Amino acid sequence: MTLTEKLKAQALAEGFSAVGVTRPDAVPELADRLAAFVEAGRHGDMGWMAERMHWRGAPDALWPEAKSVIMLAELYTPEHDPMAVIGEPERGAISVYAQNRDYHDIVKKRLKRVGRWLIDAAGPDTEIKVFVDTAPVMEKPLAQAAGLGWQGKHTNLLSRDLGSWFFLGAIFTTAELEPDRPGRENCGRCTACLDVCPTKAFPAPFQLDARRCISYLTIEHKGPVDEALRPLLGNRIYGCDDCLAVCPWNKFAAEASEARYLARDDLAAPRLAGLAALDDAAFREKFSGSPIKRIGRNRFLRNVAYAMGNSGDPSFAPQLQRLAGEPDPVLADAATWALTRIAR
Repeated sequence: MTLTEKLKAQALAEGFSAVGVTRPDAVPELADRLAAFVEAGRHGDMGWMAERMHWRGAPDALWPEAKSVIMLAELYTPEHDPMAVIGEPERGAISVYAQNRDYHDIVKKRLKRVGRWLIDAAGPDTEIKVFVDTAPVMEKPLAQAAGLGWQGKHTNLLSRDLGSWFFLGAIFTTAELEPDRPGRENCGRCTACLDVCPTKAFPAPFQLDARRCISYLTIEHKGPVDEALRPLLGNRIYGCDDCLAVCPWNKFAAEASEARYLARDDLAAPRLAGLAALDDAAFREKFSGSPIKRIGRNRFLRNVAYAMGNSGDPSFAPQLQRLAGEPDPVLADAATWALTRIAR
């Protein structure tokens, strides 16, 4: 077996679902695509995307010494139908990836184990850097270049073997490894992901306007959500899985083997009333070890208030009145809007 073949076998033994290799300069069009996205303002409030664009758009500039990029996929396929909760307005819909432990910690530890193996196998002069969604690395184009799948019309990565429910991690290394063939697009004439989007966040196939994406609005966007978009959020209080859930390729998806990705009972379809009652200490305790903790209590309850307003349930009025008196102006605005919506 070659070093590359041994590396792939080791990565699978560590628990990854798929692994591929590419070169840091394998996607030369990446910089222009990213620049066009930012120039159009489609990145919204995500200023960090523009600030480090010179690295994000050119992986070979991020670490010039790197000779290979190893892309790894880790499944988090849900056991339940993630769309079912959309029909229960008294409950909140949380994106599948956030219904248990934070994947950043789990994937990074696994990446480091694979990286240590590579250093031992390739020699002590070998260097590595591992990345999990927290550095200026465009994981999805690199994963396609490494043969793990293709970016679908919803811009997320798809795979014939894995479906659409998987995380990505990257190992940049100075080791010379054999690159894989790039993945080929297999969406055909299907537009299920585009058609299902509640906010019409896709201006065209393979294009995303983050400013209309529910995942962006409920997680990254810090201010009040545009009033025209609030009713379209429904009961989605952290992220959105609609475009992933309807993809026909999911019929081939394998089950997740990591138990820490399986939904907690209290997060699969939590009652909005219970979430609205959380003070800061209770919020931190409930979401300790969860990616939800990152956005903070006030932004999370802003989303809960929108969902309460969209439910049309007058029993939420007392809690919304209390939230309308909160010192945070964005949360107070969300609660006031929800009260008006319920009154209608």
